[in-house]
Amino acid sequence: MIIEFIWQLPTGGDGRHAAPGITRRGERAAGAPSPLQAGVSDPRGARPPFNYFDYLHQIARAADLSGFDGIQIRHDTQGDESWIVAGYLARSTRHLKLIAEFDAAWGSAVYAAKNAVSFQRFTGGRFAWQIGHGGDAAERRRQGDAAPDADILPRIDEFITVARGVQSTSPFSFKGKFFEVQDGGFKGPLANHPLNGIYLTGESPEALALSAGQADVHVFDAAPVADLQPAIDSLQTQARQLGRGVAAGLRIDVLARETFDEALRDARRYRSGAGLSDDAAFDGSAAAFWPGFAQAQTGARGALVGSYAQVAAALQAYAQAGVASFVLAAIPHFEEAYRIGEHVLPAVRAALNAPALQAA
Repeated sequence: MIIEFIWQLPTGGDGRHAAPGITRRGERAAGAPSPLQAGVSDPRGARPPFNYFDYLHQIARAADLSGFDGIQIRHDTQGDESWIVAGYLARSTRHLKLIAEFDAAWGSAVYAAKNAVSFQRFTGGRFAWQIGHGGDAAERRRQGDAAPDADILPRIDEFITVARGVQSTSPFSFKGKFFEVQDGGFKGPLANHPLNGIYLTGESPEALALSAGQADVHVFDAAPVADLQPAIDSLQTQARQLGRGVAAGLRIDVLARETFDEALRDARRYRSGAGLSDDAAFDGSAAAFWPGFAQAQTGARGALVGSYAQVAAALQAYAQAGVASFVLAAIPHFEEAYRIGEHVLPAVRAALNAPALQAA
């Protein structure tokens, strides 16, 4: 069984150890105080000659060097654009798959497909999409998207159909509710390139049905193994009925330390700083799934908290339940990429006898 481990990039800001506040590490807004103590001048001036992209570069390099198979570039409406970040990082990484998260309201499916082909060309086939739902109706309207809830999944379905169609077929024609192409399709240098991978999300029966027909990977939100198992089985059954194979993915945070007591101490310190109490669902006696641990900052609905060995064992249990793609994160993302890559991933791979997934 081949497992891939993806590290998430915090496009809207990161944090520091045990500090829940979101910061733009590596850059300082105009007028913001110097990070140095009072009375000490900063020789770099009010606006240092670097920015948050430099910090994202550090995270990507950390993920590459510590054995991750890819990075997921999170879509954040108040953060930097995922496609731009992917392009910025592509030339500075050697092996990582670059998964750009965005919404189907992004624009023309044909234009998105053209961009994807160019990404595939200059990354050697390492580019992939994670297409999101765009939040609730109010959030979508704030982003200029007036589509009703009932149209979100059908629009994603058409978006993928058109994008794959123009990438792989010429001439290609399609007429749907949201997109229409007549005698399209790429020729010349844009023709005959590998299709970019498709990652989809969602928990509803309709979302699972869409992934069964269109996705390469369906990324489930963090939940205990027992809660995920029925959905994983349903996804894979539907995909087999369509003659397809779809990998199950999992978006989950991790907080791993040398010992469980150390992990629990850091977890409680973080929660206390964020004004959050310990969750009753986390019994504090052994490594466990902690619901909503850092959801406000990372978007994950839960985290695995424990020693390196305990977190590795928990990830193994998910893999044995059918999860083949793990999208992981921890705060701060730079330092924790090295920690998880050095102490957790090798143990999981050794236990599952799964070599690192090579970038497609």
